[in-house]
Amino acid sequence: EIEAKYTQKIHALRDELDLRRKTEIHEVEERKNSHISELMRNHERAFSDIKNYYNDITIQNLALINLLKEQIDEMKKKEAYLEKEKADVLLENKQLKEPLQQVREQLAELQKKLAHYDKDKLALTNAKAHLKVTQKQLKDLQWEHEVLEQRFIKVQAERDELYQKFTKAIHEVQQKTGFKNLLLERKLKGLLDVLEKKEVELSEVLAASNLEPGTLSLVSHKLEDVLSSKNATIKDLQLQLAQVCKAHDDMLQTFKAKLTASGIPLDNLGFKPLA
Repeated sequence: EIEAKYTQKIHALRDELDLRRKTEIHEVEERKNSHISELMRNHERAFSDIKNYYNDITIQNLALINLLKEQIDEMKKKEAYLEKEKADVLLENKQLKEPLQQVREQLAELQKKLAHYDKDKLALTNAKAHLKVTQKQLKDLQWEHEVLEQRFIKVQAERDELYQKFTKAIHEVQQKTGFKNLLLERKLKGLLDVLEKKEVELSEVLAASNLEPGTLSLVSHKLEDVLSSKNATIKDLQLQLAQVCKAHDDMLQTFKAKLTASGIPLDNLGFKPLA
């Protein structure tokens, strides 16, 4: 019974081991087949990459070949053009032989004329000296003209500036205060008379620009006298204007103080006092 029992166990163990062996063999075959399939896919992928790589190289080589062919054709065209240009240059050199001979003859003639060079050089030196003296005289005359013109422009600018200053001062005084208008208008009229006289003297300057230095000095003294008179008038008007402005501002301050003392707001005036 024991022998039969162990014999049965041996058969069962053998069957179990046989089944396990078959299962492992099947798993090994499955892994082998999977590995083979993966290797085949890798080989096919590598083959495709190599094929594409060599196809690209082939295409690039063909393009390079075509480019070289085009360059060869272009070089042939250039060579033909250079040959033609060479022929033209040879023909032109042949045609220039005769003018070259003429130039040589002219050179010989010029060398003969060179013998009179010293005489012509002396004449040229004298002409240059005379030209230098004439240019100096012209430069002196231009400088004198420029000085007179600058003085005229300066005097004219001073006249315009004085006219603008006094006109502006008169307008400001007329806007700020209503008194002393008649006196200022009379002074303005007198100033305009002085300006008219100044314009006449400026005309004399223009007319005297071509006169002797003594006459020009006399006109300059007249202009200086007029400017001194204008400066005195300006100072007088400025002093009067400062006095009027101060009186106006003092009056305005007194008026504001009285309004404040009376309890009347400044906004009720309906206008803003001009200080």
